[in-house]
Amino acid sequence: MLYCFVSYSDRQEKERDLGTGAALVAGLLAMKLVESLSQRHWFFGSRRLGMRMRSALMAAVFEKQLRLSSEGRGRHSSGEIANYIAVDAYRLGEFPYWLHLGWSMPVQLVLAIALLFWIVGAGALPALAPVAICGVLNVPFARMLQQYQSRFMQAQDERQRATAEVLHSMKIVKLQSWEDKFRATVQRLRDAEVRWLGETQLKKAYGSALYWVSPTVISAVVLAGTAAVQSAPLDAGVVFTVLATMRVVSEPMRMLPEVMSVMIQVKVSLDRIGKFLTEDEFQDDAVDRAPASDRSCLDVHHGVFSWEPSKGTATLKDINITATHGQKIAVCGPVGAGKSSLLCATLGEIPRMSGSVAVSGSVAYVSQTSWIQSGTVRDNILFGRPMRSSEYERALKCCALDKDMENFPHGDLTEIGQRGLNMSGGQKQRIQLARAVYSDADVYLLDDPFSAVDAHTAATLFNDCVMAALEDKTVILVTHQVEFLSKVDRILVMEKGEITQEGTYEELLQFGTAFEQLVNAHQDSKTTLDSNVSNEGAMVQYQQPRLQQQGSDAEISTGNLPSVQLTQEEERELGGAGLKTYKDYVSVSRGWFLLVLIVLTQCVFVALQYLATYWLAATIQSRRFSVRIVVGVYAVMTTASCLFAYVRSLVAAHFGLKASREFFSGFMDSVFKAPMLFFDSTPTGRIMTRASSDLCILDFDIPFTMTFVISGTVEVAATVVVMIMVTWQVVLVAVPAVIGVLYIQRYYIASARELVRINGTTKAPVMNYAAESMLGVVTIRAFAATNRFIQTNLQLIDMDATMFFYTNAALEWVLLRVEAMQILVIVTSSILLVMLPAGSVAPDFLGYASHMP
Repeated sequence: MLYCFVSYSDRQEKERDLGTGAALVAGLLAMKLVESLSQRHWFFGSRRLGMRMRSALMAAVFEKQLRLSSEGRGRHSSGEIANYIAVDAYRLGEFPYWLHLGWSMPVQLVLAIALLFWIVGAGALPALAPVAICGVLNVPFARMLQQYQSRFMQAQDERQRATAEVLHSMKIVKLQSWEDKFRATVQRLRDAEVRWLGETQLKKAYGSALYWVSPTVISAVVLAGTAAVQSAPLDAGVVFTVLATMRVVSEPMRMLPEVMSVMIQVKVSLDRIGKFLTEDEFQDDAVDRAPASDRSCLDVHHGVFSWEPSKGTATLKDINITATHGQKIAVCGPVGAGKSSLLCATLGEIPRMSGSVAVSGSVAYVSQTSWIQSGTVRDNILFGRPMRSSEYERALKCCALDKDMENFPHGDLTEIGQRGLNMSGGQKQRIQLARAVYSDADVYLLDDPFSAVDAHTAATLFNDCVMAALEDKTVILVTHQVEFLSKVDRILVMEKGEITQEGTYEELLQFGTAFEQLVNAHQDSKTTLDSNVSNEGAMVQYQQPRLQQQGSDAEISTGNLPSVQLTQEEERELGGAGLKTYKDYVSVSRGWFLLVLIVLTQCVFVALQYLATYWLAATIQSRRFSVRIVVGVYAVMTTASCLFAYVRSLVAAHFGLKASREFFSGFMDSVFKAPMLFFDSTPTGRIMTRASSDLCILDFDIPFTMTFVISGTVEVAATVVVMIMVTWQVVLVAVPAVIGVLYIQRYYIASARELVRINGTTKAPVMNYAAESMLGVVTIRAFAATNRFIQTNLQLIDMDATMFFYTNAALEWVLLRVEAMQILVIVTSSILLVMLPAGSVAPDFLGYASHMP
């Protein structure tokens, strides 16, 4: 099209045909409209497909973590799983867009080379050599990027794992004053991560240099080859059409390394998620489940179980248990004897090597380490079941929670902080026990439920809950409190993973030497506990009037009172961002000098590019210089401009790395210096989102976006100046078009800003829910709540995807209208060029103005 316009401009007035000019303008308009509409639909469609892929992968990772086997959970930490959701799934969501770039760029390159042969004939043959060289150079470049990306992701996993562990143990860290030590550990892992990030970003700077050097070298070779073989006249039409074609060639040259880089990142992420999704799963058939019956509720025959079956080492050996309806069985033994593993084997959590396990009816499980969800006390007890008031109050009372409800500021509607940080250990354990009682299961597996309470409360829980409220239920109770053993129906004594003794309390005292030793070992501690119980009972009696006075105005279930929201909603900024955000970004990273250097190098780069093109426009048809000199000077100036482009990319990479270091350092300072109230009211997933996906944007996207904005602004300004110099009449349309673009921008930016901010707040709940669920996966599976958790996670993912969809739809809306304004200016300029008298604009400068971006 450019060649046709230059040829039309070069005709004499009498040779011009207005119909031909109108056809050229109409053809240009049609091409631009088709290009704009097809690109917008391509972008929007690929982003929407990527959103669906990302959501599907996030859901798959979450579902997999709920079905992961014990060995699989040991190989993947919560920090790694957070990375799969926050980084890898999002990266794979970009795959459709880059996949289409991957196949369309080579097609574009082939078509551009074919166009060169059509324009200059055999003179384009020498250009195949630099094209092949550039293609070969991309191969080791891609391999290096793959290696660095893999190392970066490994380092990121290590840092995420350490960050998650510190956040989960922040209370201990602060109580022991270990902030400096653990902060240094996380910072050291971050330094290793930044090292590989730096290698990746610096290699991308080489790719940027290759992008600008390749079209320069290829265009110089084409022009020199055309002159040598005289396959086409080197007039304005041929020269500027070659340069415009080189811009088409440069796009694949620039994008192919980027496409390879993204594809490598996608492959690394896909391998990581694929490895996770192919891990062994929890075997539902490990336990034979049947409806509740009056016969035996639990049968284990000759069971051999192992946490690591691949090593062939048995954790539990020759286990035989039969529990009938309503029977109470206690399991005791020394530390490490396998008591908790016995309950896990009953749940099917430990891989079964031989034997059989059969359970009749539903199961309720209370873990030794309490697992509490973020939410209210009521939500944790109901655990997704409908409210039944009488059974609910019964569960509270038998678990000694009724007085706690009176003391809580809003009763059972009081919100529990992340992992129950605002609750005592005894309160969390009793909430767990109340959750099990309210479930009205047939079999209860209680793993040392009295370990976090005092002796008096333990006696109350045993008598009121285990023996009374669960009177008709089958209970397997792991306990160290030997004073309760005389009241149970049967006792199992475990040692080194085996049941060494079994019988009633009297039988074991009479015939069991090991059991007698175990009881005698607890006599001294029992005497001490009895003394403490007496003292505590006196204290309770002394404080009773005050407790009664507090309870006189409160009910156990305070359903009419509004709940206190301990977990704060994620805040988002309102109104315009202004320049302060960008000033803070530069100030925090102390990069004002680097920013100025980026702007200066970009200005010099653009100036040399336009000067080189101007040199061709001024000398190509004057014949004052030989073609060798013209092409040589052009090659020198464009090569010099490429050096400045490389320096710009290099400085931008260093600027981004510096900002990443400073912002992460400030982020860690804020986290470790924050009071415990912050961690009580802020979900860990929200903090992990800042340390994963948001930090990834800071590492990769912001430096690239900043460089793109600076270079784009300088190039657009230079292009407008050149167009005005050639056809000043375009100002009559350009000024209204700029005003229209500014109006559209103001109309769009307010909505887009809020959409991006809301989208930023919808990521954290997904992360938080995944991290929280992983900690309680055994409890979730025991209560058969897996499907409910999956559905809740899908709702959170849908909310995140909805905001992402609206954000991209709004972006395509504004781009379509801005491109319409751009097309208006281009078509108006073309009409002016057709309508102006012959000789008003020299063909050289027409080509100079038209081939500019």
